Amino acid sequence: MLLRGGRRAALLLAAAGVTGAGALARRDPDTAVYASASPPLRQALYAAAEGLRSGTRLFSPWLLPPPPHQGFPILNSFASASVSPADLSSQGSAGSSDDSRCCPGCLGRNSIAKAASAVGPAVVNISCMQDAHGWRLEESIGSGTIIDPDGTILTCAHVVADFQSTKAVVRGKVSVTLQDGREFEGVVLNADRHSDIAVVKIKSKTPLPAARLGSSSRLQPGDWVVALGCPLSLQNTVTAGIVSCVDRKSSDLGLGGLRREYLQTDCAINQGNSGGPLVNLDGEIIGVNVMKVRNADGLSFAVPIDSVVKIVDNFKRNGRVVRPWLGLKMLDLNPMIISQLKEKSSTFPDVRKGVLVPMVTPGSPAEQAGFRPGDVVVEFGGRPVESIKEIIDIMGDKVGVPFKVLVKRANNVTATLTVIPEEADASR
Repeated sequence: MLLRGGRRAALLLAAAGVTGAGALARRDPDTAVYASASPPLRQALYAAAEGLRSGTRLFSPWLLPPPPHQGFPILNSFASASVSPADLSSQGSAGSSDDSRCCPGCLGRNSIAKAASAVGPAVVNISCMQDAHGWRLEESIGSGTIIDPDGTILTCAHVVADFQSTKAVVRGKVSVTLQDGREFEGVVLNADRHSDIAVVKIKSKTPLPAARLGSSSRLQPGDWVVALGCPLSLQNTVTAGIVSCVDRKSSDLGLGGLRREYLQTDCAINQGNSGGPLVNLDGEIIGVNVMKVRNADGLSFAVPIDSVVKIVDNFKRNGRVVRPWLGLKMLDLNPMIISQLKEKSSTFPDVRKGVLVPMVTPGSPAEQAGFRPGDVVVEFGGRPVESIKEIIDIMGDKVGVPFKVLVKRANNVTATLTVIPEEADASR
């Protein structure tokens, strides 16, 4: 390629930043040209411009005749640089390995590997074997995570327990294998059927590796997550994906019983992953993997860690999970749903947010309190509410405690009710 002309030379001089600041010496605000370039590049551009101004033909390096030659003195892009091609390559690798991220949650070259290595030593393989008179009847396999150096392990209830009526029955001898190959016998401390969360304890003479708990409340669809576990007893297995939904309801999955919410991801989950951790890029547990949709790819579900923490707290305080029951079917309202309901009925109350009550269970605490189908709950326990989750959080584990509820009805009629939750029947 041949370059000619003083104008091109001037542009090259401008790009070379001969003043050191990247601008032409004559700083006319209307005509000044600014550029940013590294010192080796400025040197190369300056040499090229000088060659053009002197009339010397300038060829691309790959068209130069073999040395000795005349004209542009640079043979390749590394010739006048202070770093050789080999050194530059090694610097590039080192620069990538530091995995610098612009902000938490950004995906770097080693982000997934670092998240997995932070939690990996605390991930365990759990197996339960049932036998009778020396005959092995059944073996259950799953995963778990040590969350305390004292040997406290989070896992799935279905891995370690059977539920006969309302009582959890341990499946058999619980064997726990760590990533480093050590084996322990585990004791099931608690198991909850509805959440499918259980706590197992092992004893060790030395402190055990433990994973950090994060928060699931800050997750968004599209966030990167990592699933760890022992699918098919293949220990130290890592898969990665994104969060597909942060509040997948149990009713969406056709699951009956009490209302639950799950994190939906597209991480690969298989038999044996149950109870293993779902981890964010900071190496914190944000969920416990519990299930996948059979014969479907990319449909996996985890219990959010914020819910798990509350369950564990219930285990410590009550020895079980206490769930208040009102007997209401509820629906979160948003502006679009409200607009649609107003189109169907002009008597629908004027509200901007709240929780709709489509159905009241006969004989329930809600019916006794005076709830009616069509009520919109706008305050619960003296606090404004706009979601079912907020009502559940306000109730906590309070059973037999009265709550004041403000509802709006057709034609903007306001009513204040007092409801006393009962403990949910575990068989529901």
